[in-house]
Amino acid sequence: MKFFILALLIFLDFISKQIILNFIKLNELVSLVFFLDITHIHNYGIAFGLFSDVLPIWFIVLSGILLTIFLLFWMFKTSNVLEKWGILLIIAGAISNISDRLLNNYVLDFIFLHYKHYYWPAFNFADIYISAGVVIIIIESYNMYKTRLKDNNE
Repeated sequence: MKFFILALLIFLDFISKQIILNFIKLNELVSLVFFLDITHIHNYGIAFGLFSDVLPIWFIVLSGILLTIFLLFWMFKTSNVLEKWGILLIIAGAISNISDRLLNNYVLDFIFLHYKHYYWPAFNFADIYISAGVVIIIIESYNMYKTRLKDNNE
């Protein structure tokens, strides 16, 4: 079941990037609603384009692969179901963005949120998977901490 979900998430990210690549010109903005545009951005760095002119691609890819291997070990080691799902989401996002970088030498970002003069850097589905996975792990870690604290006080 988890492998199917992982493959589905990676496939959805890949298809979404292919649609953008084929139908939206580089740096073009297509407005959907007043706070959301679809665009076509090439991200040569890591999150939000950081280190785009500093870190070589091989270093970014190798770091991503090593982190993904670590996450796989963590996922198989943990017995917490929600933690496993959070890790799975992060792995799906990591594999998607690593694959994109290997195929294109960049990651394609296309979801662009803004409000008046406030802008959030463009992102993609893989970034959403990673962010959601991190939030799940943080919430679950907090819940486990509260449980341990309660158990220690009784």
